Amino acid sequence: MKNKIIILLSVVVLILIGVILFSKKEVVVNCDESVVVKVVDESTDSVVTISSDNRDIGTGFIISAKGLIVTNKHVVPDINAKYSVILGKDKIDIVNIYRDPVTDLAIVKVEKNNLKPIIMGDSDKIKVGQSVIAIGTALGEFRFTVTKGVVSGLGRGIVANTPFEGSERLDNVIQTDAAINPGNSGGPLFNLNGEVIGVNVAVNQGAQSIGFALPINLVKESLDNFEATGQFDRPFLGVAYKLVSEGALIENVVLNSSAQKSGIMVGDIVTNIDGKKLATEKNTVLSTYINRKRVGESVNIKIIRSATQIELTVILEKKEQ
Repeated sequence: MKNKIIILLSVVVLILIGVILFSKKEVVVNCDESVVVKVVDESTDSVVTISSDNRDIGTGFIISAKGLIVTNKHVVPDINAKYSVILGKDKIDIVNIYRDPVTDLAIVKVEKNNLKPIIMGDSDKIKVGQSVIAIGTALGEFRFTVTKGVVSGLGRGIVANTPFEGSERLDNVIQTDAAINPGNSGGPLFNLNGEVIGVNVAVNQGAQSIGFALPINLVKESLDNFEATGQFDRPFLGVAYKLVSEGALIENVVLNSSAQKSGIMVGDIVTNIDGKKLATEKNTVLSTYINRKRVGESVNIKIIRSATQIELTVILEKKEQ
């Protein structure tokens, strides 16, 4: 009898342990779901659709209560076109567009106050594998589409094609498997704290579940310059390059750019900048390093040319319009 009671008690204990473990697992799942719903609910008044000629063409998000909105430059490329934003049921004309000469970013201005800006996070703290949420006007048709995924990679380099400016190299972008479709461009990539950590910029048309976003810290740096000068007044080196094992192989040099004036030539391999060896890490990618400098500053560059090492000083100027 005593043995039967012990066996019965053991079974009861095991059942209770199973119920507790199952309940904990269920709570975690529901908690994750509720977090996503909370982020989406809180962003409803901050994410907008960009339209032109009554056609939805992209996405943006509010960064200032006084009417400043971030989007991609390739969403609003035509200087002669008229653009507007859709916020809820309101259609608001865009009165000014400030296009970044260096990266695929633009700030648009609307004449409306008391808007709800998003909270910008810190993209330097992103970890591969963390959950992210993308919101945008998918396919230029389905407004406020929400997708969820993870950060699949960091420090990626891609070439994005735009109809008005051709191809543009983007370095240090965030790779994610959250679905990003045409029309999502310019929309926010959130972490689970409801902070924007990236600007959705491109999708790889030749693969599934591969999208990209510009890190939000790039936006914050651009915004600092914009607020100080009223424009994107940032340095432009003036080279196109690809990454090789030694560093950055120069494939093109823009006429009258800072690079050409300093003596950089096609075929040069940039190996060091200001004493730092170029690598794929975010702080030593060539374009990322230049973006964090200011117009008028100089950088010391080491290059390899025909197996010979050469040191050059480059005075950074802004891009000619």
